[in-house]
Amino acid sequence: MDWYLLAFKNYLGFHGRSRRKEFWMFVLFDTLIRIVLGLVEHRLQISFLSPVYSLVVFLPYVGVSMRRLHDTERSGWWLLLSLIPVIGTLVLLFFMVLEGTQGDNAYGSAPKHLA
Repeated sequence: MDWYLLAFKNYLGFHGRSRRKEFWMFVLFDTLIRIVLGLVEHRLQISFLSPVYSLVVFLPYVGVSMRRLHDTERSGWWLLLSLIPVIGTLVLLFFMVLEGTQGDNAYGSAPKHLA
């Protein structure tokens, strides 16, 4: 849960680098929360929780995704690939599972050694 909260603490941090673990733990907790919200909405016959949550989590998600791309020495502009159906998402998924650059790169120090 600390990894999920770390993305919220650094939600406007579009500079620097994020480890794979930070990104994927954020995605895991985000997915679990979305499942729970979907179940609650279905049970209570309401439909406003998920859209509100999506708005709250948008900037932290963009921030952690950009920092993850930076760890692989890619610009955050690569996130625009998500606008291309299927192919863009698959390419981004590939980038997100790659190991980060060893040592320093143009976007900062290796986060693995900072933690």
